Amino acid sequence: MPDAFLYDFLLANGGAEQLAITTAGSFPNMQLHTGFINPDLYDEDVAHTLTGPVSHPALQAIKMLYVFRNKMHDLADFDTVIYSGSYAPVAVWNHGNGKNIYYCNTPPRFVYDLKDYYLNKIPVWQRPVLNALIHYVQPRFEQAVEKMDCVIANSRNVQQRLRNYLGVDSDVVYPPVDTTCYRWQGCGDYYLSTARLEPYKRVDLIVKAFLEMPDRQLIVTSGGSDTTRLKQLARNAANIQFTGWISQQQLVDLVANAIATIYLPLDEDFGISPVESMAAGKPVIGVAEGGLLETVIDGETGILIKAVNQQKLIEAVGNLSRKQCDVMRESCEQQAQQFNTKYFLQQIHRYLRG
Repeated sequence: MPDAFLYDFLLANGGAEQLAITTAGSFPNMQLHTGFINPDLYDEDVAHTLTGPVSHPALQAIKMLYVFRNKMHDLADFDTVIYSGSYAPVAVWNHGNGKNIYYCNTPPRFVYDLKDYYLNKIPVWQRPVLNALIHYVQPRFEQAVEKMDCVIANSRNVQQRLRNYLGVDSDVVYPPVDTTCYRWQGCGDYYLSTARLEPYKRVDLIVKAFLEMPDRQLIVTSGGSDTTRLKQLARNAANIQFTGWISQQQLVDLVANAIATIYLPLDEDFGISPVESMAAGKPVIGVAEGGLLETVIDGETGILIKAVNQQKLIEAVGNLSRKQCDVMRESCEQQAQQFNTKYFLQQIHRYLRG
């Protein structure tokens, strides 16, 4: 019997999306099913889709829960099903006697660890709507996780979240990074930010720091809900460039020629971007929290900033000279190999056939 991988939706070109595609594409009998895809980033045949996108995040969450619970009726045809995301796991109720594995990139953060953060970011009149959504999502998510035969966390950080918020024990399998495609090509004249443009990724802090360093170049890739605000913030800055969403090859080329990358998300789950940076021999200026504590070695493969703020970031950029970047190159490349795709697939295979 075939296996299946279910993931919420392929909207961005992030680590969770690449994990879903890599896993499903690496096992001959595995099919990828998802809510919908972004046709600007993915070919239509990359996955079986259930529906189309919804512009409003709250309605999208409700719709995804509905379609995975009510439109995935053919799961009985699969032996093992791997679920990933916040909404796809509810399809577990449609899978009969086979094995159910949940690969957790994180419990939905707006429900758990970042609940107050999200509530404080929106107008007071919208907060009852978000609270209602949380109360709708939380029990359905938790009931689905309880039904899993096995739960895998993508980092020790997420493992602790699962334990703290759901009382669930899990194994840790770090997500796959295609370290073979990232290569050092040279040292250009720019620093690179690759995080999605969402408030909790704190790209605004990076932009503000470079506004005070007009002699240093910053390239900001990706997109997200914070795009307009960030572009407005940097509207008069000749040293800051936004690329929008870019292809995988464009990302590889930008990383290969950067001085270093900068990545400052709030308590990141794991963080694929720092590993990709190190695979190209590029050190990471990051924050000393979350998944970066598991991937970046402070002083050897980058600089980790405690209690990050604008001034500390400026100091870190100043301390990481091109010469220092060259010294760190070999350590970066070696560290990245711990997270390569081959090792990930070996571990997942054991769960599939164990």
